[in-house]
Amino acid sequence: MMNGSTGRRLGGSGRVRAASAALCLFAGALTATAAGASPAAALTPPVSITADDLTTWQTNGIVWSMAATDGVVYAGGTFSTIRPPEAAAGTSEEPAVNFAAFDAATGAPTGCSLSFTQSSGTATVRALALSPDGGTLYAGGQFGAVNGVGVSNIAAVDTATCTPRQDFKISVSATVRALDVTAETVYLAGDFNSVGGQTRNKFAAVTTGADLLPWRADADEVARAVQVTPDGRHVALGGDFFTVNGTTSHALAVVDATTGALVRSYPGFIPNTSTVQDLTTDATGLYTANEGTGGGVFDGRIAIDLDDYQQRWRDTCLGATQAVLVHSGVLYSGSHAHDCASMGGFADQPRKHLLAQSVDDPTLLPWFPDTNDGIGEPVGPRVMAQTDKGGRHYLWVGGEFTTVNSAGQQGLTRFADGPDTGAPWVPNVSLSTVTPGQIDVNWQTSFDTDDGELTYRIYKDGASTPVHTVTGYSLFWDRPQQTWTDTDVAVGETHSYRITASDGTNTSAKSPPQSATVAASTQGYPARVLSDGASLYWRYDEGTSTFAADTTGGLNNGFLRNAPAYRQTPAAIAGDSTAIGFDGASEYAYSNKRHPQPIRFSVETWIKTTTTRGGKIIGFGNLSMQNSTRFDKHVYMANDGRLVFGVHNGGRRTVTTAGRYNDGNWHHVVATQGTGGMRLYVDGQLRASNILYTGNENYAGYWRVGGDSLGGWSSSPTSYFFAGQIDETAVYPTALNASQVSEHYALRTGE
Repeated sequence: MMNGSTGRRLGGSGRVRAASAALCLFAGALTATAAGASPAAALTPPVSITADDLTTWQTNGIVWSMAATDGVVYAGGTFSTIRPPEAAAGTSEEPAVNFAAFDAATGAPTGCSLSFTQSSGTATVRALALSPDGGTLYAGGQFGAVNGVGVSNIAAVDTATCTPRQDFKISVSATVRALDVTAETVYLAGDFNSVGGQTRNKFAAVTTGADLLPWRADADEVARAVQVTPDGRHVALGGDFFTVNGTTSHALAVVDATTGALVRSYPGFIPNTSTVQDLTTDATGLYTANEGTGGGVFDGRIAIDLDDYQQRWRDTCLGATQAVLVHSGVLYSGSHAHDCASMGGFADQPRKHLLAQSVDDPTLLPWFPDTNDGIGEPVGPRVMAQTDKGGRHYLWVGGEFTTVNSAGQQGLTRFADGPDTGAPWVPNVSLSTVTPGQIDVNWQTSFDTDDGELTYRIYKDGASTPVHTVTGYSLFWDRPQQTWTDTDVAVGETHSYRITASDGTNTSAKSPPQSATVAASTQGYPARVLSDGASLYWRYDEGTSTFAADTTGGLNNGFLRNAPAYRQTPAAIAGDSTAIGFDGASEYAYSNKRHPQPIRFSVETWIKTTTTRGGKIIGFGNLSMQNSTRFDKHVYMANDGRLVFGVHNGGRRTVTTAGRYNDGNWHHVVATQGTGGMRLYVDGQLRASNILYTGNENYAGYWRVGGDSLGGWSSSPTSYFFAGQIDETAVYPTALNASQVSEHYALRTGE
């Protein structure tokens, strides 16, 4: 909350943090949008905290709660020791029984040592909150003593002396999970049903002298978050509950700060399968962290306007959000997000545990430091705190993780507003000479953990001065292709190119040199593919990279997964450069762009194989980094070498060739669907068709080559992945006709 006397923000849900009062909204803020918005290429991100983690002491267990002020960070949880940065577990440890205090700027302990214990069972500190003047630290959890002084699940500590206050004693019947504090009042949330010997169901309020107040906000299930609004008039409640003071309001409610009377209820606002784990505010908004289980789950974050308690936005990422914190107009969160596709983010990438969004817009911003899930209940981050020292802003993260940015680090980590030391990834480059008299330089935009807008510089023939400079926006799941055409060349000349990516402070190494010779004439096959309207065309002429360049103007590039065999020869088309080889086990390619359902389409590619295990050659699936759960519009090979084309249209509909094509020769494969139904061509001839099925399943997805799910389909092969070579893959937004297909095949000689 924003305490009037100090301007410090103290959050609830056992995850208390302080931030500067001036939480300015960044200039030119994003317009609030519904879920599904995507970042504009010209977006200037407001994220001021870098993704570079700083050296920080560690715990040997879970950090559940933090509070921070004036350059000191207090951490509570379930742990028994702390140890220096980079020290392995079990080495160089110092006792710290469920509590430690750290210098925000150095990451080292301050010397304030408290021991939270109980006579039986495991003690834990689940909530920390500072008084507005910073003089008292309130702690809640499950414990019976602090430094040997008897207490009952709640305690107050004098921060000047780091000793328990003897004048703050009140009995709480069960675990305290969250605290928030004003100058006069301490608000509690947790599992309890009794405070000070009187009935208080899950929420309660006491004076700073530990006298029970008549404030009542009784809930029927566990309380996990409590947050006083900046004006001090209201208190937001979060948890598992379904009623507050007898009124239906699931997981979230707003009550009067003096009486506990319900101010705003939220029936049906959050699904019954989800809960509120954390709450925080800034000057204009209330922000929720949500976790769910089962069907219809909601795991994301909600922004609510404080003037009317109506929703400003919500995101629909999946992945159990545990903590939220606002700093300088950015909402930071801790979770294990694994699917944000429903709001225009990544679909099924590996889990990302730290995210950032504008307080005005749910679009994910380019800030992606990461932890692992860690120990205990595997989520990773559990709590965040922010404070300033020495003119720098520090963001601390606690939880159950054991790695940060892929390096060993347990329980605690921290970030700051500079310096930014991380360079972008080296760009992946591919050259094209389809058009005579020029060289097209294509590259996959890079990734930087805390910058979306990057600057690319192209160097020609070993020169130290770039011949072209351009900017581009990219995120780890969306790395669109860029291209530049060099016309300052002559037929027959060979030129080489290298590219760097820069975030303005750090610059990547130059990409490995790529060379090409300027063509004198048009290549017949690719020219015809392009003239017939291909919207995706991968030629697989790259070297060792993750990049399948798109030759069309749509720049619909692909990602190559698990290092397929590059530069396979001979290629399918005479005079072409190379093909690509897939191992039939894990290698495949997928489109960078997520596409809506294609109503009419053609897929075209060349294959060469001797496999007897079959596999997916090309298809459409809803996932990119895992096997899809929805998949059709595909061509696959059965174990016996026959080819199958399938779509889902009220059921799985397939057509199958009579011939077998696993003979070790190159074969041209085209599948089309349009008003004429389904058609499957091989080597320029129609081999199978069905005029009845003109539709397919409606879902957004990715074009995938070389492997994806095939479970339940007719003649489903032993392997979902194709073992063999593939070349010249194209997708069209129309159904090619028989004449076009036969003419493409006839151009195989390169004429």
